[in-house]
Amino acid sequence: MKARSFAWPGWAHLPRDSRDTLFLLVVIGWTVLPHLSHLPTWCTVLTGVVLLWRARLALVGAALPGRWVLLGVLVIATGLTFWSFRSLLGKEPGVTMAVALMALKTLELRARRDAFVVFFLGFFLILTQFLYSQSLLVAAAMLVSIWGLLTALVLAHMPAGSPSLRQAAALSGKTALLGAPLMALLFLLFPRVGPLWGVPQDGLSSTGLSNVMSMGTVAALAHDDSIALRIRFEGAPPAPQDVYFRGPVLGHFDGRDWTPLKPTFPPPLTPRADLRVEGAPVRYEMTLEPLRLAVIPMLEASPSGPVVEGVRVAQHDDLEWVAERPLYERIRFTGIAYPRFTHGPQQPVIGLQDYIDLPPGHNPRTLAWAAALRRDARYAQANGTTLAQVLLSHIRTGGYGYTLTPGLYGEQDPRSAIDEFWLDRRLGFCEHYAAAFVVVMRALGVPARVVTGYQGLDPTPVDGYRIVRQSYAHAWAEYWQADVGWVRADPTSAVAPDRVLRSRPLVTPPGLMAGALNGVNPQLLAGLRDGWEALNNRWNQWVLSYSRGSQLDLLQRLGFSAPGWEDLALLLVGAFSLLALAGAAWAWWERHHTDPWVRQLDRLRAALRRLGIGAADHDAPRTLAKRVRTQLSEAGEPLAVMLDRIDVQRYGRECTSRPDGRLTREFLALARRLKPMAADVSPTARNQ
Repeated sequence: MKARSFAWPGWAHLPRDSRDTLFLLVVIGWTVLPHLSHLPTWCTVLTGVVLLWRARLALVGAALPGRWVLLGVLVIATGLTFWSFRSLLGKEPGVTMAVALMALKTLELRARRDAFVVFFLGFFLILTQFLYSQSLLVAAAMLVSIWGLLTALVLAHMPAGSPSLRQAAALSGKTALLGAPLMALLFLLFPRVGPLWGVPQDGLSSTGLSNVMSMGTVAALAHDDSIALRIRFEGAPPAPQDVYFRGPVLGHFDGRDWTPLKPTFPPPLTPRADLRVEGAPVRYEMTLEPLRLAVIPMLEASPSGPVVEGVRVAQHDDLEWVAERPLYERIRFTGIAYPRFTHGPQQPVIGLQDYIDLPPGHNPRTLAWAAALRRDARYAQANGTTLAQVLLSHIRTGGYGYTLTPGLYGEQDPRSAIDEFWLDRRLGFCEHYAAAFVVVMRALGVPARVVTGYQGLDPTPVDGYRIVRQSYAHAWAEYWQADVGWVRADPTSAVAPDRVLRSRPLVTPPGLMAGALNGVNPQLLAGLRDGWEALNNRWNQWVLSYSRGSQLDLLQRLGFSAPGWEDLALLLVGAFSLLALAGAAWAWWERHHTDPWVRQLDRLRAALRRLGIGAADHDAPRTLAKRVRTQLSEAGEPLAVMLDRIDVQRYGRECTSRPDGRLTREFLALARRLKPMAADVSPTARNQ
């Protein structure tokens, strides 16, 4: 028994209406696909069911449902939208209703105007996708949607005959390419405005630095290989051990979480920033990915913060650079950093007491361990630097381990988490070491605090930029030393020196696919990732980062000394006018000189005139065929047959986009052979 073949039979067996409808449904499905992640489940199911229902109706040629059925489904969709969002206004309910309406409109495709409504809803949904994501992949997917909708639109404007999908797709692609300069002009010169309903959701980091640190929070970021920032140095980059990006500074400890300190003393008594720099500066350009925090991770120590359009940025006393709101957009700026620096008060101030406080009743064994250290005659009068070296030496030689999966601490007694880490299990990630170090230093009477941020860089530049990933998130400590100020101490360097000295963070084992690629070629996966990231960086720099300031900079490069919005509008109007004139001239030239059918018919008419047969510019090939039969009788029949074939190619049901060149050549050759015979035709017959 022969096995049945289930190969797709293609479009040829379908009526044109069914074929065009199925193609439109495929395009709609592709357009809706990126929205599925933020649509309610009921909307996804409803859209899928409606599209499949409409496809079945097209395949079997069944009648469309009545208006009352559509009205009932519309009422249900509206009610479910209100139930899901408690409103019919806004981004999410608006997009949900647009998807539902477009799906339902496919059940009402009775006239060409109905199809136009679907087309316009499709173009609107393409725009709304950028409210959620502006990534390069989304942009590429939306270009495919635009091409598909334009192809369907071309088919709707070709009601006669059965033009192929390939022909319509080629024409729509050509039209899109012709419109590309106009789109580029609009992108460059149209005034920049803020997003209609806020920023895209991909502008909000799902992971990243936080204003709260508990044991395990930073370790979770080691699983995130996404990019936090890109940095390009002028000259050689600093040594890896000097590459610290300062983020949130956490000075308050409640026994479980570390949070920013709220000073209990008035400002004159609190420690000031008092940044003091020395040595050669490091100049850099940074592209910072969108944050969910207002704290900007700057390279230590940056005496000046970034300039962000429309946002005030200030430096706090703990050396944080903080914006007035979270930066949901990607920013790029230049900066200067000094790897050699000191900061903070050099003499005691009463506000330092806030950095000694510990919650009562927590970690009693660690506090007892610190008290015993203080009772040692060698350290009874030791300063902060000496004690810090003692703790680092203890970590280095005390059997501590560096791991992403140390397990949970304080599971039995939340008030003894530090005790379990410092005295018992001795396994942890950077936040475990930083937190324990600060607790012990405070127990020893030394002001100390936790600093979070990023440490290290990818070793190889990509597109001229060094990349800092979320997996480079790090926590370290600062303690106060008289006559110096705040001093950085990184306990992680004592237990895992490669993490700090060589920028080698712990990473999770690769997945199945990544592992397979690494098994074939260890450099393949890294190369593919670097290439994709470089391409994304170009997209981010040239497209997504093109702002109002970029527009004014463009005007300056074009010769405007003090550009403003008036100059931008004038340039836009002038450029549009020139494009309109150029387009009109090109259309005229295309119509009269480059249309292949016009060129062919001009040649045919000229050949007939040489035979003495009247051929006006408005005469169709069928009219010319009748005239040839009248004047040349049987001798002209082959010419007349060719003219009939050309008429079918040009105006028939199976019309083609270009004439048959072979048929044209045969016609001209036969006309040359008939010229002596035509000379004997009587003038009376010639004028008929």
